[in-house]
Amino acid sequence: MRGLWSDPLTRKKLLAGLADKGFGKAQLLEMQRIIEASNSDLFDVLAHVAYALEPLTRKMRADRAMAGVSEHFSAKHQVFLDFVLAHYVDLGVDELDVENLRGLLTLKYSDSMSDALKDLGAPQEINRTFCGFQKYLYA
Repeated sequence: MRGLWSDPLTRKKLLAGLADKGFGKAQLLEMQRIIEASNSDLFDVLAHVAYALEPLTRKMRADRAMAGVSEHFSAKHQVFLDFVLAHYVDLGVDELDVENLRGLLTLKYSDSMSDALKDLGAPQEINRTFCGFQKYLYA
C-alpha cells in the first residue's frame, strides 16, 4: 500500500477505488475523526484500520521526509518542497495531488512561472521532483 500511496497518480486511483467500494472522502474523514487522527494523513488512517499501526501526524511525516529531501534534491528544490510540505501539514494529502502543482508554484513564486522555471527547471523536472519527493514522505 505504501508504494501505491507515495505516487500521486496511483494514490488517486486507490482513493477512487475505495470510493467505489463505499469508502469515499467523507467516510475516510469520519474514520480519521473516530480514531482521533485529524492531524494525520489519510494513509495513516488506512494503515491504522488495516494494520493497527499508530498514526503519525502530518507534521511528523513531513519532518521525516525532509531528511530524504535534503539528500536527494538541490537547495532550490528543497525550498520549494519545504513550501509544499507546509501546505501538506496544514491542509492534508490533497495538496500533494499533481493537479495542485501549478497552484502551489503560483503561490510560491507570486504568479511568476518564469521564476519557478528558472529556479526549478523544465516542467518535466518540476513534475518529477513533485512526484518523486513523495516517496520520502511515506517511507
